[in-house]
Amino acid sequence: MVQMLTANRLIDGRVLYWKEGGWVETLEDAERFTDTAAAEAALTAAKDFVARNLVVNPYLFEIKDGRPVKEREIIRAAGPSVRTDLGKQADHV
Repeated sequence: MVQMLTANRLIDGRVLYWKEGGWVETLEDAERFTDTAAAEAALTAAKDFVARNLVVNPYLFEIKDGRPVKEREIIRAAGPSVRTDLGKQADHV
């Protein structure tokens, strides 16, 4: 199973993804974990960002073929679903 780590930035609510000890805004740039121990270590490290009030609710989710498996993560990766002229999906128009 391949996993990624996500959270929301506290100041603006943006969806973030873990990459090598920090956060990036796009799924494509995020670190992929094939090792459960490495994924859990990243989740533990992410809790420091929670303690500093930089992110909220970090958690791991499964990906397959480079894409999220669950609908929630597909929506979070694209941006707001109510207006396609806003968020990450607007960048791809």
